[in-house]
Amino acid sequence: MTQTWRLDAGRQTLAFASDGGMPRCIWWGPRLPEAEDLDQLAVAGRMDMSGGWLDVLPPLTLCPLLSDGWQGQPGLTVTRAGAEIPARFGGCRGAVEGDSLRLTVRDAAHGLTLMVLFRAEPTGLIAASTRLEADEPVEVAWLAAPVLPGPSLADEIIDVSGRWTGEFALNTLPWTPGIRAREARTGRSGHEHPPFALFPDRGATNAAGTVRGMHYGWSGGHRMVAEELPDGRRQIQWGHATRSLAAGTSFETADLLLSFSNTGLNGCGMVMQWHIRDHIVQWPQPDRPRPVHYNCWEAIYFDHDLAALSDIAEHAADLGAERFVLDDGWFGRRDDDTTSLGDWDIDRRKWPDGLTPLIDKVHSLGMTFGLWFEPEMVNPDSDLYRDHPDWALGPADQIMGRHQMVLDLSLPQVRDYLFDKIAAVLWGHDIDYIKWDHNRLLPVVEAAQTDGAYALFNRLREAFPQVEIESCASGGGRIDTGILARTHRVWLSDSNDALERLRMQHDAALFLPSAITGSHVGPRHCHTSGRILSMSFRARVAAQRHMGFEMDPRELTEDETATLKAVTAWYKANRDWMMAGDILRLDTADPSVTAELQRSADGARFVVFAGQAEAPEQAIPRPLRLAGLEPEALYEISLLNPEDAARQSRGPVALRDGPLRLSGRALMDGGLNLPVAWPGTMWMVEGKRL
Repeated sequence: MTQTWRLDAGRQTLAFASDGGMPRCIWWGPRLPEAEDLDQLAVAGRMDMSGGWLDVLPPLTLCPLLSDGWQGQPGLTVTRAGAEIPARFGGCRGAVEGDSLRLTVRDAAHGLTLMVLFRAEPTGLIAASTRLEADEPVEVAWLAAPVLPGPSLADEIIDVSGRWTGEFALNTLPWTPGIRAREARTGRSGHEHPPFALFPDRGATNAAGTVRGMHYGWSGGHRMVAEELPDGRRQIQWGHATRSLAAGTSFETADLLLSFSNTGLNGCGMVMQWHIRDHIVQWPQPDRPRPVHYNCWEAIYFDHDLAALSDIAEHAADLGAERFVLDDGWFGRRDDDTTSLGDWDIDRRKWPDGLTPLIDKVHSLGMTFGLWFEPEMVNPDSDLYRDHPDWALGPADQIMGRHQMVLDLSLPQVRDYLFDKIAAVLWGHDIDYIKWDHNRLLPVVEAAQTDGAYALFNRLREAFPQVEIESCASGGGRIDTGILARTHRVWLSDSNDALERLRMQHDAALFLPSAITGSHVGPRHCHTSGRILSMSFRARVAAQRHMGFEMDPRELTEDETATLKAVTAWYKANRDWMMAGDILRLDTADPSVTAELQRSADGARFVVFAGQAEAPEQAIPRPLRLAGLEPEALYEISLLNPEDAARQSRGPVALRDGPLRLSGRALMDGGLNLPVAWPGTMWMVEGKRL
């Protein structure tokens, strides 16, 4: 007898069937009619067979097993006393509890129970996870989150890669026979293989077509497998680093977040943005506007001086900064990056009266104060390491990374030490923000390290609920919903190069909302690329996300100061609706233009950011089509920065002379004509529904 179940969330439906054994997914797609006969749907999914195969087609289940004849990557590999267990599960039971579905199977012969959990989220996402329980100790080499079929009408996979100062690059690769495996072995979600992927059907664009999205919400090592079998079926698996199971305990995957869109890539992107902003991040002060940052790192590096920092703070406040963040160099004997990580006591050589004089100065200027930490790391040249070399993770003769090692956060005494040190600084000073860095790859990939980091974050969040925390890992090396459930902002990249940021922010918008994505105006001469860009461009790129400054403001010219003040004032006037709105990537006819539309939650207003990243191939800009507007509504649109037009711009571009009134249909199907622009120009166009 076949059992069936379904779970609906937003625009998508997941449906499952079981003939008594491991359940399988029979539908992942647009929301099915309420009257859909799931038994018939299960029957319709039966496939023919051909020669050169087994006598029975092995099912693609939520956890495919070699013992069931499955010829692809198995969803579970488990051993006991060094011997692999040929697990066979049966007796499927389903339980519906509100918006959740739990499917349970049992292997009584080997004392294993497998539970597959699905939860419909208010944002339209579905969270899926797998839990294995063992009666006797076992070792798990691999446990996948619920395994789902890959779309058959898809030609491509879009996954994400990157490097330091070049994060969130989208890779578009063809589905081909065999395995596409992405594995993060760095012990964090990683620059190299962040746990995000999209699976578009043929012909999908930013604004149109069918797309399925996946995100594995885990901050440690993880693996994705997208496999096309010889019979043409496709499977997608996600999971993370392993550990042994003690008797009576369980191993559980992280949540695999599933999205479905019939409005292109943007449909999946918006649902992820909503989910992270409104349901993952727990805001310390939810009604507070996102404050404009000032971070002193690229102004002074390790050269801390109260008089100089007080002067910088005055300039930052005059520009419009609302939070001042003191970066690395305030503790131990930290004059460079070779020493003192782990010694979280204020350096009295630099700060003879402690941090209070600077904090008082910052507060007198109307700004709050934030502080940099890198708690999970230790330098061999530190008092902590000299006292506790056994607290370091991995072998003593390991290769160093940035002159540092990783503390073993699976040890309770390590977590206690770090909590006490951080808490002493927070209790002793009026600090509302921590920039939490993570600059070292892990020497081993172990789930216990991530569990320990989560425990430390949880304890600090409970003790200091009003302190906001930024997740930084050499920039964007740890960005996922696991860490964002415990932090409030991500540092997308250590690059403040606005051209690099333009591309990174555009691609990351498929997953990350504006409110949590930090973006700073960097120095005129970029410290990571050597490029020199105009203040207008740097400021407008930063204003696309949670805006801040990270340069020496004393070096600005009068013109740069005036431009930065104007853009900052615009950001402050618009941030409330922008931070609560949607980011829609625009399909551009000109590949040299990177453009997006940010729309308010009620659709009453929007702003278009159109960045000219390179010189165009054609002489005149091609029209830029908008997205996400009401076709029958009338909008008034205005170009905010006509003064940024190139010297060669000589034509009668209507937007340059004042506002236009056009329908949503005209703007989406006809588009906007913008002035000729040099590379390194960001157009900003405001729109209001009339």
